[in-house]
Amino acid sequence: MIEVKDLHKGFKEVKVLKGISATFHPGETSLIIGQSGSGKTVFLKSLVGLHTPEKGSILYDGRINTEMTIEDKRQFRQEVGMVFQGSALFDSQTVEENIMFPLKMFTKQPDSEMLDRVNFVLKRVDLENSNKKFPAELSGGMQKRVAIARAIVMNPKYLFCDEPNSGLDPKTAIVIDNLIQEITDEYMITTVINTHDMNSVMEIGEKIVFLKDGRKAWEGTSKEIFKTDNEAVVNFVYSSELFKKVRKAYLNDL
Repeated sequence: MIEVKDLHKGFKEVKVLKGISATFHPGETSLIIGQSGSGKTVFLKSLVGLHTPEKGSILYDGRINTEMTIEDKRQFRQEVGMVFQGSALFDSQTVEENIMFPLKMFTKQPDSEMLDRVNFVLKRVDLENSNKKFPAELSGGMQKRVAIARAIVMNPKYLFCDEPNSGLDPKTAIVIDNLIQEITDEYMITTVINTHDMNSVMEIGEKIVFLKDGRKAWEGTSKEIFKTDNEAVVNFVYSSELFKKVRKAYLNDL
């Protein structure tokens, strides 16, 4: 579980996060949404540990970020899986080498054990026998699945995803959404996802946090977002005519 308490973060004179509090639970897909400039990326990077908050705290299963020792931080890094927006695979390395990278960095396992783990996660993301391929030989969706495999190879407690559907066609995006949700539920991972994809919000939004101007403006589930009268959320989520019709149909059925 991740508990965020009164989080503040800025850069020079610009205040980006202005007192955000939220709780993210294991086995739950939590989505962070909001307009560009709302603070989503800074918030996610703060959760990952890439930014140090100026005020407030983040607790990872009771461990306070600001009180972590160097050894605590090293342990925490081993418990984190990250799926980057552009997959961030090493072009010069094979699929197998990309996925094995965290194992080589953080463990002293024999090569045979690392390979077993690589093959296990490749099977889990439905990419068996892709070990020797290079990223350039894979489709965008396959690259994203390799990125997910790399993110879970260390069996993380926490999974962070930055726009995991960026650049993907709608059908492939659904596959990635379902995969992330299945893995979250299967391994009871605390998963936090930054997204602009409203299909993701509706399909896997077990918890949704809406940020506006660096503050938490709304929080709820994918079902509750249909019913909310929060003007900022309605204007953001239902800006398209399609979603307006979906919301109207949902409310008429209540």
